[in-house]
Amino acid sequence: MCANVLVAEDDIKQAELLRRYLQREGHRVVVVHDGRAAIDEARAHRPDLVLLDVMMPGIDGLDVCRGLRAESDVPVLMLTARSTEDDLLLGLDLGADDYVTKPYSPRELMARVRTLLRRAGGGERVYRVGGITVDLERHTVLVDGREVECTPAEFRILEALAARPERVLTRAQLLAHLHGFDRFITERTVDVHVKNLRKKIEPRPGRPVRLCTVYGVGYKLVGDRAP
Repeated sequence: MCANVLVAEDDIKQAELLRRYLQREGHRVVVVHDGRAAIDEARAHRPDLVLLDVMMPGIDGLDVCRGLRAESDVPVLMLTARSTEDDLLLGLDLGADDYVTKPYSPRELMARVRTLLRRAGGGERVYRVGGITVDLERHTVLVDGREVECTPAEFRILEALAARPERVLTRAQLLAHLHGFDRFITERTVDVHVKNLRKKIEPRPGRPVRLCTVYGVGYKLVGDRAP
């Protein structure tokens, strides 16, 4: 999905780094370096996503977020060096859709961007991979036509994998997909969720043929194979 992305970041080097990564993903990018310019640009051109630094001269990112949310439902991803829970919750309370604390991994950030754009853009809301159907609107999972109960975390992991069948997602990428759902989840916890998912979607959980491990890398969801 090619999107129009507004980057509001007063650190010029960071802003250019974000521009390069976003352009590699195929997005059109506009960069501004202060809050006033961010508001003016968002009003004038209505971006599909805003990456918003909290600490900016003049109008800070929190006030920009407040102003944007009063006028539109554009997805806002906050970039912040503030890492206390109160600061992060304040950003979410003001209407931010997600946040990343600095220093951040550009790859993780791009995963967050893809997730926000997918949610905002609608698009395909049902994923089918072999005998597995993940319905985002109904929040249901069917395995060979039979509905199975998944926890919210399991559903989020399965959603991420089903959206990219046959592609490997690292534990860090799955962790990023769970961000905001559970602040205390770890990569090891991802493994536990995967183990529990296999009990629900695999013909023989001990010999997975659907939710497969790529050793040293991560996990992928594949079409049905002979067990």
